[in-house]
Amino acid sequence: MPMNHADAPASHADFARLRRLNAQAVRDSVNLIRRMTPGDLLRPTPCSAWTLTDLLAHMTAQHHGFAAAALGHGQDLSHWSVRPLGEDPVTQYGDAAQNVIAAFTTLESPDHEFALPEFTQAQTFPAARAIGFHLIDYVVHSWDVARTLGITYAPGSELLQAALPIARAVPDGDSRLAPGSAFRPGLAADDDTGTLEKILAALGRSPDWRTPLFRDNHAGPECGAAAPGTTC
Repeated sequence: MPMNHADAPASHADFARLRRLNAQAVRDSVNLIRRMTPGDLLRPTPCSAWTLTDLLAHMTAQHHGFAAAALGHGQDLSHWSVRPLGEDPVTQYGDAAQNVIAAFTTLESPDHEFALPEFTQAQTFPAARAIGFHLIDYVVHSWDVARTLGITYAPGSELLQAALPIARAVPDGDSRLAPGSAFRPGLAADDDTGTLEKILAALGRSPDWRTPLFRDNHAGPECGAAAPGTTC
């Protein structure tokens, strides 16, 4: 998710705040996941063709990958691989979330280099930028989970204010139409729209998305999307 602009150097105070807000975004996601039941795992999500099982497996894998990157092992693609959920996916997810938060606390410098091979193998990213990637993913994925379950997601204003410029810095355009793109082309948002809604629109998700008609034994063609073909 390379950004449109060069990042300003992050101070140590800014970096500490970023890590704190990222941990808040991750813990918000854990609290939402704890509210799901096994019967929810086949629910369609705002991510095109993904059930909650698929989304949760992806979120778990990303925590493992970013934790490995923080510890200097991100170039190993095995850390990023999506694996089937176990018998207790809620605990599995919570453990992965705690591991990535702990890994980020080991970093002393915002310039610590992260290898993020899912983005590119041609360069590394400074920690401040990489953690920004992770933060915006888990603000949006928390919304994905909440909307899938039909529950409220109300992140704090400080977190949203930090997330908005990150969302707006993600390049828009034809690259978002490519297969496997994390986001679809941005949607229009009114000036008086709430901050979360502006973040979602910038990343191609419709704030109006609602869980389609769901039957436990068949998500099928009723699976919905925030915008046609939205992926995660």
